[in-house]
Amino acid sequence: MMTTYDIVIVGGGPAGLAAAVSAKKSGIDSILILERDNELGGILNQCIHNGFGLHTFKEELTGPEYASRFIDQVLDLGIEYKLHTMVMDISHDKVVTAMNRTDGMFQIQAGAVILAMGCRERPRGALNIPGYRPAGIYSAGTAQRLVNIEGYMPGREVVILGSGDIGLIMARRMTLEGAKVKVVAELMPYSGGLKRNIVQCLDDFGIPLKLSHTVVDIEGKERVKAVTIAKVENGKPVPGTEVRYECDTLLLSCGLIPENELSRSAGVEMSPITSGPIVNESLETNIPGVFAAGNVLHVHDLVDYVSEEATRAGANAAKYVKAGCKSPEADKIIEIKATDGARYTVPSTINIANMDDLLTVRFRVGAVFKNAFVSVYYDDERIQHQKKRIMAPGEMEQIILQKKKLVDYPDLKTITIKIEQE
Repeated sequence: MMTTYDIVIVGGGPAGLAAAVSAKKSGIDSILILERDNELGGILNQCIHNGFGLHTFKEELTGPEYASRFIDQVLDLGIEYKLHTMVMDISHDKVVTAMNRTDGMFQIQAGAVILAMGCRERPRGALNIPGYRPAGIYSAGTAQRLVNIEGYMPGREVVILGSGDIGLIMARRMTLEGAKVKVVAELMPYSGGLKRNIVQCLDDFGIPLKLSHTVVDIEGKERVKAVTIAKVENGKPVPGTEVRYECDTLLLSCGLIPENELSRSAGVEMSPITSGPIVNESLETNIPGVFAAGNVLHVHDLVDYVSEEATRAGANAAKYVKAGCKSPEADKIIEIKATDGARYTVPSTINIANMDDLLTVRFRVGAVFKNAFVSVYYDDERIQHQKKRIMAPGEMEQIILQKKKLVDYPDLKTITIKIEQE
């Protein structure tokens, strides 16, 4: 027989845990978390550095400590979960097909589904690096797991390609474990990570960061022997700028991609920019009753924002279930557009009748902006004009929309977020 749950949450990382706790506190008892790993907590379990929880708990925690705060709440609230469980399919009518070693293949009819699968690293194959495929090439996340959980050192002389936050953190981690990190090369003219990580992980340890550089050659057949990097202009390496670094390890930190194979197969409409679902003010996708939050929706830089977003998703999923598994009537939909330097927004649409008093709209910029303004337009009228000293693609930006102000614009069709220089 097919079992039924009011809410099924796919993923037991920070987003899934926060969504479950929120849904339970919103009055839903029939909740099930499905997690493919052997423990709850997701990627936070291998993030042993501090810097988590400053927004959520007003104190600095490590990744495992942050995860444990939510795991404890899940246990205290008696929320059900299954580990070692892989979700294979989500149908349009919210039948979740999953499997594990204990139950075999099974199906669950969900009232609502919350997608919280997180993200994955961009693989080497997507980077088109020439050379052989010797041992010693790892994604930064894999290296992090090897060092922090498995207790293995990937290598002793390291070059890192990409300046995403995981790569920056691993530059420091490898150095503290006795390795020599020779250089961090970044293809773009700006870093992909948080400014604080550049300072704390590279500058404090004297590790050079070379912007507009990439790997053009990898030497070695059995094991990496050396890596050559070169300056890049107009997307192409510049001849004569090559520098060779002898090393035994190359770590790749070249971006994260939301984990959305399940979402696509379910028929969820996806954003070509974020590679995550397109959602409304309730974080609901185009499929009624299917919600998304966290890095599966768009890649975050702070886990605190993941938890905050997932808390909203859990509360809105609970509201959907309580309404008889029906979404509110979409009487007036306002589109949110990103333009002139802003790349995307989450959410993409707003139903005023269904939004909270305050709605956080998050977005990223497409380049580095200094002393620029984040402007918000209601159709053609500028409503907000906030100066920012610096904005970079590696750091998420946000604006707050007030319901009471939106109500004053009954004919409003489009909200536009743009970056303006003055």
